[in-house]
Amino acid sequence: MFPFKIDESHPFVPVTFAVLAVSDTRTLETDTSGALLTELIEGCGHRVFERAVVKDDREAIAAQVKAWVAEEGIDVVLTTGGTGFSGRDVTPEAIEPLFTKRMDGFSVLFHQYSATTIGTSTIQSRATAGLIGTTFVFCLPGSRGACRDAWEAILKYQFDSRHVPCNFIEVMPRLNE
Repeated sequence: MFPFKIDESHPFVPVTFAVLAVSDTRTLETDTSGALLTELIEGCGHRVFERAVVKDDREAIAAQVKAWVAEEGIDVVLTTGGTGFSGRDVTPEAIEPLFTKRMDGFSVLFHQYSATTIGTSTIQSRATAGLIGTTFVFCLPGSRGACRDAWEAILKYQFDSRHVPCNFIEVMPRLNE
């Protein structure tokens, strides 16, 4: 795990997430990765506004993410699935054109950590992240292990207002500058 420091003198500030599973075979009831992310998010004290499942289709993926970005009060969108190499894996192609700012460091850290758990197989993921306006968007692989790795090693700390020396929460008020 990466080094981290929590300053307990800072107050915890909950934020609101939306979780989208991208799959041709899963339903809301059978989507274990989205369910895991929801459990991890809520377990840290944050809120999940909505969870949904869409097919591996560029337009459907982009439409759902755009709808959530337009929704007042959603701070973060997490997608799970569609980041591999198969012909149906189109999540990065659907989302990256929407980014107003890319977050290349996320992919680097994700792959660095993932290599410690699955070795060179991490190269088969096209995990990506960025901002769409003032909403953080992270596109994660569809496996539960990858979702857990992304949350436990990176996202849980960056979305904790007590994490020092810096975190996403303290940047949020300045995203409109």
